Amino acid sequence: MASNKILVIDDTTVVRVKVREMLPPGNFEVLEAKDGLEGLNFIRQEKLSLIMLDFLLPKMSGWEVFQQIQAQPELRKIPLVLMSGRKEEVTEKIPEPFEYFEFLGKPFDQKQLIASIKLAMTKAKQPRPEPASVAVVAAKNGAVNSSAIAPNAEIASLNDKIVKMQAEIDGLKKQLTQVVTFIKQKIK
Repeated sequence: MASNKILVIDDTTVVRVKVREMLPPGNFEVLEAKDGLEGLNFIRQEKLSLIMLDFLLPKMSGWEVFQQIQAQPELRKIPLVLMSGRKEEVTEKIPEPFEYFEFLGKPFDQKQLIASIKLAMTKAKQPRPEPASVAVVAAKNGAVNSSAIAPNAEIASLNDKIVKMQAEIDGLKKQLTQVVTFIKQKIK
């Protein structure tokens, strides 16, 4: 029986098979999940050595699976490689530098895959802040998961957003006034 289990969560069969084939022979078992919900079930049931998570998934997105992992200290210790063909969608939710997991852009080759796995293993060993701190960082970047954030932090985050939105509204009102004044002058 394999001592190390690697979970590949990707909705594309080709990617899951490609990862399995690119991994060097060793004492491990590759588990596959075709959506976020199935992947999260594996994460909760199996003792995993590595998680490879696609960011765009059906049923439950990779972002939602990532948040579930981050909310539980035991799961956060599992090395994680986040995969996506569109890095900007990842950085919208999670700012760089990626301190505790590794990012692997699609498409990738065997060398990139192995390097990402090694970096993920190293990053997973780093000391981390408590989950509430991670959630507050996510909240500041526009992704709020109310179950993971302390109420005061959530309120502060929402107040910051209100201030920013009010400033935008004031700017738009000023622009509208200028446009109306300009139109009135042209009509005369």
